[in-house]
Amino acid sequence: MELLSSALGSAWSIFLIVLFFGGSIFVHELGHFLAARRRGVRVERFSIGFGPRVFGWRGKDGVEYRLSWFPLGGYVALPQLADMSEIEGSSGTDVAALPPISYSTKVIVFAAGAFFNILFALALASVLWFIGQPTSEDLSTTRIGYVSQNLPLEDGTRVPSPAREAGLKVGDVIRAIDGQAVADWPELLQTLVTSSGRTDDGRRRAVFTVERDGQLIDLTVHPRLSGDEKVRRVGILAAYTPIIAAVPPDTYAAKLGFQAGDELKTLDGVPLLNLLSLLDMLQEKTPRPFTLGVNRAGQHLEITVPADRPAETRGIFGAGFRTNVGLVHNNPIEQVFGHATMTVRVLMSLIHPDSDINVSKLSGPVGIGKIFWDASEAGIRYVIWIAILVNVNLAIFNLLPLPVLDGGHILFATISKLRGRALSPNFIASLQSAFIVLLFGMIIYVSFFDVRRIVRDRAADVQAREAAEPQEKEAAAPAETPKP
Repeated sequence: MELLSSALGSAWSIFLIVLFFGGSIFVHELGHFLAARRRGVRVERFSIGFGPRVFGWRGKDGVEYRLSWFPLGGYVALPQLADMSEIEGSSGTDVAALPPISYSTKVIVFAAGAFFNILFALALASVLWFIGQPTSEDLSTTRIGYVSQNLPLEDGTRVPSPAREAGLKVGDVIRAIDGQAVADWPELLQTLVTSSGRTDDGRRRAVFTVERDGQLIDLTVHPRLSGDEKVRRVGILAAYTPIIAAVPPDTYAAKLGFQAGDELKTLDGVPLLNLLSLLDMLQEKTPRPFTLGVNRAGQHLEITVPADRPAETRGIFGAGFRTNVGLVHNNPIEQVFGHATMTVRVLMSLIHPDSDINVSKLSGPVGIGKIFWDASEAGIRYVIWIAILVNVNLAIFNLLPLPVLDGGHILFATISKLRGRALSPNFIASLQSAFIVLLFGMIIYVSFFDVRRIVRDRAADVQAREAAEPQEKEAAAPAETPKP
């Protein structure tokens, strides 16, 4: 039964990947196709994927529709507009016998793919607006809930936390980083990661605008590269309300009197905004008693934890914890604009000399497929959210003024329009051939890091499960019968 459930789950995930990832590519090419037909441009082939044909047919309109072997994108063969025989295959159309195409038609046809991706993103965002986007308290805030004492660097050494050194405090609300407003924790992290500020002596720098006691203050923080991805971090975590989800019998939490649904509000009279503050207290070398302020069904209680508590308990006192979760209904334009803003920031950080973002930190087809897979296991709402992001990325990326991409074709057409005559076909073909090699090389390069991340994450999951098994077995073991 478990095997069948796993197989059905995998089939569902594959279906969602094909539907939304493949659908995003289809929508992009459909934009080119419909615009070309509308403007009277000859369409020779409509293909999802590159390379040899898997199967296909020729329609009554004379267009060959096909599915090709390499699902790294797709194309609409438009021999009147661009010679892309290197990746689309040879053309049987006599272009010289066809009428010339106007500049406006070229721009409309090449831009239509990105336009359709944005339309699709808005449609999906409208669905998410209606059904709601899942979020949790720690994701929807910019309030600091924990400031670490130190930060692990890329080489494994630990240094004093940049946030603590800069004077950031628990309870501070971060309003902006380097002048860019942040609305929630994911946006805060991405703004920090893509920042590129540096001091005269080469140290990384980010200016945090925080609200403290009703006043805005600017604090200069010096991020360090940390984590497996070696990105800018400062040593802070989001604030949230720790809520006890379950209190198994015969646990220390049950002995102390905790109940499911209890909200932990204070620790020795100080607001408790993240469980790590409590964990730090439990890991002190010399145990001491402390008091937890609890909100139980609207009533305030105080539970004292004595110093002679068990040295080791599963998790925290053996209880399970959660935080507040819910649905937000952001309007479609805000959703698409937010994705577009962060996409542009990532692209700008790629070319900024002081940024720590490089191509290896991007996701290729393998990484995007893994993201869709994980999202499908979390729920359809997450899949829709990822699909919106992918469509916005496709639109912006394809409009970059690079050969092979739609933006490159628009650039060539614009240059030809300004100079009054077409660019040399050999010149364009040479540039496109070079960029095709670079593009596929980049896809292979990025996919290598995608695979490495997947292997690393799976190894970490296995290690975490193995570490948890002894505790689970110990918790599941029957209590020893007291001896007389």
